[in-house]
Amino acid sequence: MAGRFEGRAAVVTGGASGIGRAAVLRFLEEGASVAFADLNDVNAEETLALARAAGHGGRIAYVRADVTDEAAVKDCFEGAAARWGRLDIAFLNAGIGGAIGPVTETTVEEWDTSFAFLVRSVFLGAKHAVPAMRANPGGPDGRPAGGAIVATGSVAGLSGGGGPHAYSAAKAAVINLVRSLALELASYRIRVNGVAPGLIDTPLAHGGDPSRLPDMSERQPWPDRGRPEDIAAAAAFLASDDARFITGETITVDGGVMANSSNIWGLGESCRFLQKAGLNKGTTGLENVVRELGEAP
Repeated sequence: MAGRFEGRAAVVTGGASGIGRAAVLRFLEEGASVAFADLNDVNAEETLALARAAGHGGRIAYVRADVTDEAAVKDCFEGAAARWGRLDIAFLNAGIGGAIGPVTETTVEEWDTSFAFLVRSVFLGAKHAVPAMRANPGGPDGRPAGGAIVATGSVAGLSGGGGPHAYSAAKAAVINLVRSLALELASYRIRVNGVAPGLIDTPLAHGGDPSRLPDMSERQPWPDRGRPEDIAAAAAFLASDDARFITGETITVDGGVMANSSNIWGLGESCRFLQKAGLNKGTTGLENVVRELGEAP
């Protein structure tokens, strides 16, 4: 389906690694010009190198941006629209693992940071993508050209057992925000959808060591491990005209986990997220905070 995004411009948040990187490369392959935002300069350089090696160097830009900071997000989206004269796609993908540990061990600051990276970032991305999309030149019939917003949710936001407390609650908020924004923006021909990954082989999930991913053979019916490219493909579909009549939907891409059981990480003391406390900052390049249970923050 190469060419679906010819002449279109996209912004991808959290585009330096994992799902975001796969989406950046997929959108480029299909003809889009892409600006991606991240905090991890090292990973971003790797993404840029991959894009250049594939012949897409003239259609990609990296913006170092904290997706929880409104001014930075505003500059990112306005800059992309100014650079390419339009904005058609916003893939609001940035996130962190967030607070881990029993609820009694989680600090207010860890909870708030989790929601800032996982929910505020989607709100800010949509807030500043919409004006650019509404300014896109209209079609031949004079109707708004519109655009497509796609947000990364999670099976953790659809049912319990898919992730830590803060992460699961935040992803549930993202999924409902998708529905709410879809209602508001439909008249502008701006579609808003989500993709809910299951367990995907990314640095965010395994912390740089793929052997740390749990054995999914009893929980995931599909025999293959989920890849970032699987989520990028779903995001590309939702951003394309092939999904022109789909809005307010979140597509689950999980190898059948939700059809079987959404409890990926185990129960009680066996759950890895309850064995220590702290804040997982994912692939941002910022230092994680991990402490033993009962240890003062």
